[in-house]
Amino acid sequence: MTINLQEAKQDLYQAVNGEWLKTAVIPDDKPSTGGFMDLNEGIEKLAMKDMAEMAQGNISLTKPEEEEMIKLYRLAMDFERLDQEGGQPVQSDLAQIQALEKFLDLQEFAKEWLLNGNPFAFSFENGADMKNTEKYALYLSRPGLILPDKTYYEAENKQGPQLLAIWKEMAQQVLVKFDIEEEEAHTLVQKAVDFDAAMVPYVKSNEELADYTKAYNPRKMQDVKAYHDHFDLQKLIEDLIGQEVPQVIVTEPGYFENLAIFFNEEHFEAFKAWLIVSTALNACSLLSEDLRQTGSLYSLALSGNPQTMDREKHAFYVALNTFSQVFGCYYGKKYFGEKAREDVAQMVQEMIGVYKERLSKNTWLSKETIAKACVKLDAIQVMVGYPDDYPEVYSQLKVKESESLYLNVQRFSRLCLMDNLKKWNQEVDHNLWQMSGHTVNAYYDPFGNKICFPAGILQAPFYSLKQTRSQNYGGIGGVIAHEISHAFDNNGAQFDEKGNLNNWWKPEDFEIFKEKSQAMIDQFEGLPLGEDGQVNGTLTVSENIADAGGLQTAYQAMTHEESYDPEAFFNNWAKIWCMKARPQYQALLLAIDVHAPNYWRANQQVKNLAAFHETYGTQEGDGMYLAPEARVVIW
Repeated sequence: MTINLQEAKQDLYQAVNGEWLKTAVIPDDKPSTGGFMDLNEGIEKLAMKDMAEMAQGNISLTKPEEEEMIKLYRLAMDFERLDQEGGQPVQSDLAQIQALEKFLDLQEFAKEWLLNGNPFAFSFENGADMKNTEKYALYLSRPGLILPDKTYYEAENKQGPQLLAIWKEMAQQVLVKFDIEEEEAHTLVQKAVDFDAAMVPYVKSNEELADYTKAYNPRKMQDVKAYHDHFDLQKLIEDLIGQEVPQVIVTEPGYFENLAIFFNEEHFEAFKAWLIVSTALNACSLLSEDLRQTGSLYSLALSGNPQTMDREKHAFYVALNTFSQVFGCYYGKKYFGEKAREDVAQMVQEMIGVYKERLSKNTWLSKETIAKACVKLDAIQVMVGYPDDYPEVYSQLKVKESESLYLNVQRFSRLCLMDNLKKWNQEVDHNLWQMSGHTVNAYYDPFGNKICFPAGILQAPFYSLKQTRSQNYGGIGGVIAHEISHAFDNNGAQFDEKGNLNNWWKPEDFEIFKEKSQAMIDQFEGLPLGEDGQVNGTLTVSENIADAGGLQTAYQAMTHEESYDPEAFFNNWAKIWCMKARPQYQALLLAIDVHAPNYWRANQQVKNLAAFHETYGTQEGDGMYLAPEARVVIW
C-alpha cells in the first residue's frame, strides 16, 4: 500500500484511510463499518450461511449441543408462530408482578424472579475473588439505568432529555401492545422513569467504573443485611447459594448504602412499574415482529441505525448468542489453521521477550519492581484460536419445541445463572474462555493473568500469512502487545502474577507510574471528535496506556527481523483502526467506551514514538508532529 508521505505527516489516519472513507457505506442495520466491523460482517455472513446449512441438513452436526443450537435457531426462525403468539409468552411474568400488593411481598418473589434472569433492584453473580483469584466469591451489583450513563442525567446534557423522550414513547407503545390500556401504560412508564431517576444519585458513572479495582468492596454478611430493614438480603443470598455466605463483594457501596431510600414501601408502586416496563422491553426481541421492531426504537436512536437487523439475521443471533461457545468451537476447528495458531503463539512469546528487554533498559523503575514485572510476564497464560471444549453447562441446554422461544431462552438463562451460583467458594477454572472462537476481539484477564486471541481477529488486516511480517507487526503485533500491556495499565498493574489484587510495586515506583498515567490522561483529554465531541482522558486511560505500550513493543519486535519496513508497520496500524460511524453512535462511544476513538488510537499514539517521526520526517508545524518533551512513553 503506497500513501502520500506529505499527507501522512499531517494526518496518518486520513492518508491511509481517506480513499476508503469516501466510498465506505455503513449497512443500514449497523452503527459503523471498517476494521473490526468488516471482519465481523464477514464472519456474520459465513456463520449465517453455515447455520442455515446445518438447519437444512447440509452440514452434519457432530455434537448434541450443536443439535440444540439448531433447534433453537429453527424456533427463532418460526416467524408465523412468533407472530401468532404475540406478547402471550410474557403474560405470566407480567401477571406475577401485577399480583404484588405491597413492598414486603418482594421478599418471597425475589428468588425465583432473579433466577430467571429478570430485572430487579440488584443482581448476584459469582466471579473470581480479586484478592484470592483461585476461589469464586459472590458479587452484589446494581441494575442498569435507562440512559447509557449517569452523565446523561446532568442538566447540561442535551442528549439525555431527547433520548428519554424516545424511550418513554417506545415503552408506552410496547405496553399497549401487551393489552395494557393507554392511560395506564402512560402512568406505568412515568413511574418507571421516576424509579430510574431515584437510583441515579447513588450510581457510579462509566468514568468511575473504569477504575474497576474500586468494585472490590468485601462486606461481612451482617453489614449487607444492614443495608435494608424491610428486605432480608441475607435470607435471599443464602436461599440462592444454598448455604451460609459470610462475605459478599459489593461492587457499588454508594448504591447499596442508600438502597432503602428508594427501594421501599413508599416507592413500591414506582418499582413495580419499573419491573413491568423492564420485563416487557427485555422480552421484545424474542416475540412477534411487531414487538421486536417497536422494542428496538430506543436502541436505533442510540446507534443512529436507520433500521434494525432483518428477522433471519436476528434469529441467527438468538441462537448464536445463546450457544456462543458451541459455535465458536465449530468455527475455530473448521476455519482456523494450525499454522496460524503456531505463528501467533510464537509472536506472543516474542512480544513477551521484547517486553522484558524493554524493562531491562527501563530508567524509571527500581530493579526490584522490574524483577517482579518479569515474573508476571513469565506467568502470563496464552490462549490462541479457540478452546478445545466449552463449559459443561451447555450440555444442560435442551430446547423444548412445545414452549415459546421466550420461555426456552429464559430457562437457559436460569440454568446458566444456577450453574454460576453453585460455584460459590469453589476453585476457579482458569482455562475457561471469556470470548468464543469466532469473536473479532482479544482480551487480557487481570484475575487470571492471561491473554486471549480468538480465531475471529486473526485475519487481515490484523493478521495474514499473505501479509508481510512488518504489516503483521503493525496489526496483530500491536494488538498482542496491547493485551500484554494491560498487565501493566493503571488497573492491571495492581494485580500480581497470580491475578490477585496485591501491591507488588515499590511505593516510589508506583508514584512515578501514576504521574506517567496522568500524563497520558492529559494528552488525550479534550481531543476533538465530530462537531462537539471530546475524548475523556480519564475514561480511556487504561486502553491508552495499553495502546502506547503495545505500539512501542510491537515496533521494537519488528526491528529484530532481518529486513523490516517501518512505513508498512505504521500504515497497517492506521489501517486496522479505520472506521466510519454514525454521529449518534460516535457520541455514545465518547460517553461510555473505555477505548479512545479509532481516529485518535491511530494518530495520537504514533506521535509518541520517535521512530514514527524518523520514518516520516515530521517537523514542527506538521499535524503529526509532537515535540519530544510532550511525548508520553510508559512501557
